[in-house]
Amino acid sequence: MSIEVENLTKTYNIKKRSTTDNSIWYFRAKKYSSMTAVNNISFSIPTGNIVGFIGANGAGKSTTIKMLTGILTPDHGRISINGLNYKKHRRQIMLKIGVVFGQRSVLCWDIPVIESFKLFKDMYRIPEKAYKENIELFSDILNLPEFIYKPPRLLSLGQRMKADLAAALLHNPEILFLDEPTIGIDVLAKAKIRDFVRKINQERKITIILTTHDISDIEALCKKMIIIDKGTLLYNGTLEELKGEYYLSHQKEVYQNAAMENTLETIIKNIYEGDFL
Repeated sequence: MSIEVENLTKTYNIKKRSTTDNSIWYFRAKKYSSMTAVNNISFSIPTGNIVGFIGANGAGKSTTIKMLTGILTPDHGRISINGLNYKKHRRQIMLKIGVVFGQRSVLCWDIPVIESFKLFKDMYRIPEKAYKENIELFSDILNLPEFIYKPPRLLSLGQRMKADLAAALLHNPEILFLDEPTIGIDVLAKAKIRDFVRKINQERKITIILTTHDISDIEALCKKMIIIDKGTLLYNGTLEELKGEYYLSHQKEVYQNAAMENTLETIIKNIYEGDFL
């Protein structure tokens, strides 16, 4: 499924606080300031792409993802999921997407993982055949038998993330949102999760939107990336185009200083500091 975003904007009203005015009138008065979390951004994601969606803390990533998944409603702009919008087709869209939030598990904390899977099977009305096929596939790739009969509270972070990934994909979604899927996970678990994401993308042509602070996730999985800062779109294109543009814009410096780093991490750092684009 493809995603089209046009002029997306979201503003929050924040109550002002004062450390000097302690009068009763101050506490009765409504004093608010507005903060624009996402400011008029537009982009498109074709079907089957893995896109890295990155930005510093407070850049507007989470707000954008929450609007794309229907958790928040934008103040202005349009979101189209394969030609459908949340206002008229919420149920249809929700059945087509899967979401994994790295710090917030969708699994029931005190019951075995397999029981949560069965609950999702009933919720999404997954046919028995499709359910068994997915459990078998995920068990093989993610080593689910090691922990599927344990409750999430007894699992390591890496095991819980694998279980969350499996849960998000049980109903065969066409779009998968991954928010910090490798945060706090050891190197071996990261490699397993990356291999799994790459495999389901190749075999099922699932469109994947990945938000992460780990640049190695982006380089390992994404051909395209979207960079935002302070709610504003800074870059929307492929990794190769980004590196090519960076090289050309710094060509003199490259010749003058052969030791200059041309890593993705350095490029993104310079984008934020205003030295590029």
